[in-house]
Amino acid sequence: MPRRVHQPLEDAEVDFVLRMSDGPVLAYFCGTWPKAIEACRAMDLVVGRIAEEYADRLTAIKIDITRCPEATKRYGVTGAPSIVLLKEGAVAARSAGPMTHAEVQRFLLAHF
Repeated sequence: MPRRVHQPLEDAEVDFVLRMSDGPVLAYFCGTWPKAIEACRAMDLVVGRIAEEYADRLTAIKIDITRCPEATKRYGVTGAPSIVLLKEGAVAARSAGPMTHAEVQRFLLAHF
């Protein structure tokens, strides 16, 4: 995954990245259990590409559901992959399940 996607290892790091972000945040929640891993690997590529394309407009953060349970609960995520768009720390939009690049673009454009 490109460097433009922050990958915190614990909840405190998630909070730090969110506090340091000065614009919208695309939070991508992933899982490492067998049923989620294939879809999450595909989403890694999509989110990485989105992070590159929208680097001047948003911060992207990849959150492992297992390692960051508090953030997962705080944003109402129940499965992986999921994305949550945060504006000023509040949930502006969310989507669950794997998405293509074009679908994520439409999701962002609808909520920017």
